[in-house]
Amino acid sequence: MTALQVNNLRKSFGGLDVIQDVSFTVEPGERRLLLGPNGAGKTTLFNLIAGDLRASGGRILLQGRDVSALSTSQRAACGLGRTFQILTLFGRETVLGNVVMALLGSSPKRWKPFGAVVHDTALRRRALSVLARVKLEGLADRPIQETSYGEKRRLEIAMALAQDPQVLLLDEPLAGLSKEERGTVSALLEDLPRSLTIVMIEHDMDVALAFAERIALLNHGRLLVDGTRDEVIADPRTREAYLAQ
Repeated sequence: MTALQVNNLRKSFGGLDVIQDVSFTVEPGERRLLLGPNGAGKTTLFNLIAGDLRASGGRILLQGRDVSALSTSQRAACGLGRTFQILTLFGRETVLGNVVMALLGSSPKRWKPFGAVVHDTALRRRALSVLARVKLEGLADRPIQETSYGEKRRLEIAMALAQDPQVLLLDEPLAGLSKEERGTVSALLEDLPRSLTIVMIEHDMDVALAFAERIALLNHGRLLVDGTRDEVIADPRTREAYLAQ
């Protein structure tokens, strides 16, 4: 059974076709890079897979289940997690509070007052465990406003991991980071278990190519090349896609 399967996916805004008959398959445990120049449609494709946009046509299968008609929250409950190109955090909460909010997404405890929930021992223990995976447990009680941009990036990954996804979509997780911060985030991504399938958009080619086992190259909403890292790098269409910009 494949982890993620996209079949003839299409998205149009009025008369503009932004995703055109895109099809690819991601195997369980795979590290997949979604590559393409600016405006290629990469984030739009992520939004379609996650359910933040409704497709104009085609199907999306997650762990063999057709999730095309499901909402974003329903797809998350089916094992899909994601991060965003632009950080989406709860700015008035602490680092720990953000992870607690993520944990509450699929918990019946979400109906309790947040003040009581944040002091729930079991929930706090789970949140600290998630923060440890991204080396932020020491900042648990720090307000978001007092964290660095790199720490916020790691926190967003922690929030995605909090719901135990089987497939994780990472939209430019290294964007805006310093060289040292990129090294830290890259190391934590390498440490994620192979039970987790990862599809990543990233413009830091050194890191992205070292991470990816297979690459899907998108340009003008179309899938140009889909293959192993070496196959996609060697394909003349890859160079043409970038030189044409």
